[in-house]
Parts: sequence; C-alpha cells; structure tokens
Amino acid sequence: MTGKASTRAKNKYNAANYDKFLVVTPKGKKDDYAEHAKKHGYASLNSFVVQAIEEKIQREGSGDHETDPS
Repeated sequence: MTGKASTRAKNKYNAANYDKFLVVTPKGKKDDYAEHAKKHGYASLNSFVVQAIEEKIQREGSGDHETDPS
C-alpha cells in the first residue's frame, strides 16, 4: 500500500491504538534528549521518553496519592 489510502489506513490504526501527548522543552533540549537516546541505544526519542516515564512510575509506586511535582 502506498499513497493516500495507505496514509489514511496508518492514521486510522494509530488513532485506534495509541495515545498522544505533547512534551514542551526549552529550545535545544529536544536535540540533547534525542542524542542521549541514540547514544544509549534507544530505538527512538519516543521509546526513551516512554521508558523514562515507566521507570519513574515504578520508583515512585503507583499509589493514588497526589504529589507535588516541583
């Protein structure tokens, strides 16, 4: 599959199977993060970010209490 039909099919699949959210960083930090991810063998910046979030959740526990993020 190539072309518009393929793009529509991929977009439909992605919309049904993935959530998206925006990460905002100071200018230049995205490149720093991507370089670090590549240097340490991550498949992508996304995989690095997702793993970092998962590790943080594991360390802090998944309790229902609120914490101050600052």
